[in-house]
Amino acid sequence: MDNKLKLNGFNNLTKSLSFNIYDVCYAKSEREQRDYIAYIDEQYNSDRLTNILYHVTEMIGARVLNVSKQDYDPQGASVTFLIAEETFLREYREENVEKTDLQGDTVVAHLDKSHVTVHTYPEYHPDTSIATFRVDIDVATCGEITPLSTLDFLIGSFDSDIITMDYRVRGFTRDVSGKKLFMDHKITSIQDYIDDKTLKEYDAIDINVYQSNLFHTKMLLKEICLQDYLFNTDAYELPPRTRLQITENLRREMIEIFSGSNVY
Repeated sequence: MDNKLKLNGFNNLTKSLSFNIYDVCYAKSEREQRDYIAYIDEQYNSDRLTNILYHVTEMIGARVLNVSKQDYDPQGASVTFLIAEETFLREYREENVEKTDLQGDTVVAHLDKSHVTVHTYPEYHPDTSIATFRVDIDVATCGEITPLSTLDFLIGSFDSDIITMDYRVRGFTRDVSGKKLFMDHKITSIQDYIDDKTLKEYDAIDINVYQSNLFHTKMLLKEICLQDYLFNTDAYELPPRTRLQITENLRREMIEIFSGSNVY
């Protein structure tokens, strides 16, 4: 049986969202570093990341066709979903009377252009004891699905000190008269899809190229509380000079990531 799906009348626009967060912490002593690793293993293991991606997939009205996940030693994980637009699957079922295994390799190979992935990247500065953990989530969809509606959920799923987001719409589709459409929804900024309460907590800037349907937003947390960045250590048990130095190192790390340049 030929499991290829017909694309006649299909919306050929491809929408890609890259969502990146940076979680910055301070871990100097061996105990603090063990606690940090335990925190990372709890927050960023493949099972939790898989659950997050399942929710993202539900939010955009898609169905998961295949899942691949992997944890890494000492820290980190990767998860990849192949997904299909629900309306696409519905049309396929209507055209095929016989039962077909939509989880099979043939369907994935012949049909799917859409995917959701998450990868994590640990980094530690031996001099300042600043640990920075990066999470990259990419959502690529084709057809009517747009991943922008997932942003509030994604931001709320992580302890995000810095957030960078890129959204791009590629290709074109046609209306019933044959006119090309290079965009099928309104957007002036990625910030339009983020809750106002969240935006108040961050400094945000946009770099958009409207003619190319390219949108970029990056956000930096405005206020930091030192206690939130320590592990089993009371900030007020530290000498004032030490508290100030750690806070300055944390802020420097965030500003450098946000600006994409080293601060001297």
